Amino acid sequence: MYGDIIIDITHEKLDRVFEYEIPEHLKEECEVGVEVMVPFGVANRQTRGYLVKIKDTPDYDVDKIKPILEVSHNREAIEGRMVALAAWLKEHYGGTMIQALKTVLPIKKRENVKLKRDICLLLNEEEAESKLESFSSKNQKARARLLNALIQSPVLDYTFATRDLKIAKTVMDYFIEEKLIEITTQQVHRNPIRSREKGSKEIVFTKEQQIAFDTFREEVEKGKNHTYVLHGVTGSGKTEIYIEMIKLAIKKGEQAIVMIPEIALTYQTVMRFYNSFGDRISIMNSRLSKGEKYDQMMRAKNGQVDVMIGPRSALFTPFPKLGLIIVDEEHEGTYKSDQVPRYHVRETAIQRAKMEDASVVLGSATPSLEAMYCIHSGKYKLLSLTRRLSHQTLSKVDTVDMRLELKAGNRSIFSRKLRQLMEEKLRNNQQVMLFLNRRGYAGFISCRTCGYVAQCRNCDVSLSVHHHKILRCHYCGYEETRKPKCPACDSKHIGEFRAGTQQIEELVKSEFKDAKVLRMDMDTTKSKDGHEKILSAFGRGEANVLIGTQMIVKGHDFPNVTLVGVLAADMSLHSGDYHGGERTFQLITQAVGRAGRGDIKGEAVIQTYSPTHYAIKAAANQDYQEFYAKEISYRKLLGYPPVENLLAVLLSSEDEEQLERGSNYLKGFATMSSEGLDVKIIGPANPAIGKIDNVYRKVFYIKAKEYKTLVILKNKMEAYIEINSGFQKIRTMFDFNPVKF
Repeated sequence: MYGDIIIDITHEKLDRVFEYEIPEHLKEECEVGVEVMVPFGVANRQTRGYLVKIKDTPDYDVDKIKPILEVSHNREAIEGRMVALAAWLKEHYGGTMIQALKTVLPIKKRENVKLKRDICLLLNEEEAESKLESFSSKNQKARARLLNALIQSPVLDYTFATRDLKIAKTVMDYFIEEKLIEITTQQVHRNPIRSREKGSKEIVFTKEQQIAFDTFREEVEKGKNHTYVLHGVTGSGKTEIYIEMIKLAIKKGEQAIVMIPEIALTYQTVMRFYNSFGDRISIMNSRLSKGEKYDQMMRAKNGQVDVMIGPRSALFTPFPKLGLIIVDEEHEGTYKSDQVPRYHVRETAIQRAKMEDASVVLGSATPSLEAMYCIHSGKYKLLSLTRRLSHQTLSKVDTVDMRLELKAGNRSIFSRKLRQLMEEKLRNNQQVMLFLNRRGYAGFISCRTCGYVAQCRNCDVSLSVHHHKILRCHYCGYEETRKPKCPACDSKHIGEFRAGTQQIEELVKSEFKDAKVLRMDMDTTKSKDGHEKILSAFGRGEANVLIGTQMIVKGHDFPNVTLVGVLAADMSLHSGDYHGGERTFQLITQAVGRAGRGDIKGEAVIQTYSPTHYAIKAAANQDYQEFYAKEISYRKLLGYPPVENLLAVLLSSEDEEQLERGSNYLKGFATMSSEGLDVKIIGPANPAIGKIDNVYRKVFYIKAKEYKTLVILKNKMEAYIEINSGFQKIRTMFDFNPVKF
């Protein structure tokens, strides 16, 4: 037997593996992820490595392959556990082992080590006072200033002394020569959380919160670790339960990871946790510098941090004794990686927890269908919160049919109802949030008179607009020509919705003269602290209208917001894939939940051309069970996840003809390989964007009831691609149960 080994992960570039023989006496001890000692280099220096693959046949000349020397029994080594997780990622999501390792071990080397220098006084109090008197009598002001500061604080920051006390190097050299002081140097790790006054207040649970927490605590104290879904309506106090769960883990000497879907949520989330855990928390996200990322990983590994908060990359924090992973807003599509391996945070968190004997809590006001389906099948445990804190009632919701607005002569993007409520709220010094539901969706055609939407006749998803004339399905490739009039009512008012956050901002400023407006979108949050600055300003009341895309409706808590307007609710409803209804329900419910979190009852206005659609109606009623019952019945009927599993095989190449041949060959091979298996293959077709930067793209889909069936087919296709020279210029990516295209 032979093994591929990564040599010394923390220092070497992760660009190749080295092959070693597994001796007979070590075969039973060798498994993926174990730490081993091997002879490395010409001098055969004993070096630590990690076993990433076990195989029966070697890739090199047997006479040149060295044997593994020993297997370490250090089961506490976090690197080994992360290597094992990388192997799981590769198997379940495709790609290479190197790509998987780069995902779980994103920090490969030190970056800009930061050092702290301190000045330490070597004199006792009596000697120091005598010396100070001597300096003062001789009018040696700089020497006296430094010594006086050291008497007040015997250990003084070097930078403070030189910058604030204006102490020159000659003065410092004199003190060292006279053995009055010594300079000490130590490495410090950057903390991206600016130190703030810690003001923890005691958490008093409602009856529902107490029941949910007690259920979790009793299981944990029995040593049982499960996956829980904390399903709580917006404003029901999920964060308070998270905090107590983390305290329980810390009490046991364990650490916790808190996942948030995107950077926009970092500011408010961190502040809530900082009040309870102070400097024992840290953050990890893409806006940090390489040095800051490295430091946070080292702080976690060295036990200086108990809680790590952040989007996807935070999941791979190298905690030595991980006890809890919380995935907040678990329904969010951003938890699915768009890089190979295309892993999902939810499934990967559950696998890591399984490997490390930890618990997972999935929290949401609108759980994904996958999570709720697993509750009904007994895989996950449900913790419910049905009421808001302080007995606040859910917002009053009005659904406005924009077709009727058009008939009444209102061609504005603001309905009469929304305009009236905005005027009222602004007059009363209350705040308004306007949510434009449009980011990331291809255009679709709808009729403003009757609400008709152009649908695929094969796949029950909306057709997307291409080059203004062609309507195309991104699943099966069906196409039709765009018609100048509505096929349902013959109206000329049929077309694409065209509005952006900047246009909305200009309209608000022109129509509401007293409005102070902030806009939060990709353009206004490009800077490192862009999200925090905008949210802080809105929280301080510097603006009374906040306009934005999805990032403004996720988890934010502003007590003075009493009105939320949902503009263009239909954009996600007709997004061109099977998640359209689910995304629409989740986004609108989350948006509506931002209003009425203070003492004043909240109101919301949903503007739509499809007021009778079940997702819109359920969101207006804020009734998750009503939505789930309808949506899961459609998924069962059409064989979509989570009822069945779906594998998207995405191919891309600069050569369009070669891509066409390659995608058909690979589909043919998959069809042949699936004989006797219960699968259905659809496509190939063009994805949402058929060409990017002169690279052509194709996709086909494989449906199967069992996930492992798709993994088997993925493995066979990977082997077929590897031995087929025609695929050398074609990039292939596997996406299991895709949530976006």
